[in-house]
Amino acid sequence: MTLAPEGRTEIDLDGGGCSCCAIDTTTDASAPTETAVDASLVEATFGVAGMTCGSCVAHVTQELTAIDGVDGVEVELVNGGVSGVTVRSSAPISDEAIAAAVEEAGYRVAER
Repeated sequence: MTLAPEGRTEIDLDGGGCSCCAIDTTTDASAPTETAVDASLVEATFGVAGMTCGSCVAHVTQELTAIDGVDGVEVELVNGGVSGVTVRSSAPISDEAIAAAVEEAGYRVAER
C-alpha cells in the first residue's frame, strides 16, 4: 500500500487495478469517520465480493446510503476477497434491498 495525497490509501495492484479505479470520486468513503453509534439503530453485517480499493468502497457506500433509512455504512476492505460491510439503519433493511444496492455498485453479496 502507498499513502496518496490528502490521506487517501491506494492499493497498487498488478495489471493496473480494478475497473473502478479510473473513476474519480469527490468523496473519500474509505476514510474512517468518528460518529457515535445510536443504540436504537439496527445493524446488519454481510460480505461483499470483488472490492479491491477505496474507490470500490466509495461506490458500495454510495449505493447503500441511498437506501431510505440507512444512517451509516462501514466497510472492512479485504483486497480481492470478501469484504465485511456493516449497515446501520433506523429500521431493518431487507436483504433484497441490500443486494440490489450492492449489485448496482457492480459487486455481489457473498458469504463471509
